Amino acid sequence: MEHFKIEIKGRIDKEWAEWFGEMEINYREESTILTGELPDQSALHGLLNQIRDLNLKLISVNPYKEIK
Repeated sequence: MEHFKIEIKGRIDKEWAEWFGEMEINYREESTILTGELPDQSALHGLLNQIRDLNLKLISVNPYKEIK
């Protein structure tokens, strides 16, 4: 499992959370930050496809290490 931080332009309503599985939705200025764990690259590509299908503008995708 890998952790990812995905930034999308604009503010996505938290009611859309089910579209993004277990990803946590937060906001920074005029963007939405999705953070969470994905099982593999296939799941990441599926999530990115959903972002594309919703016609959202992707700003960045970054893996990160979770600090325990």
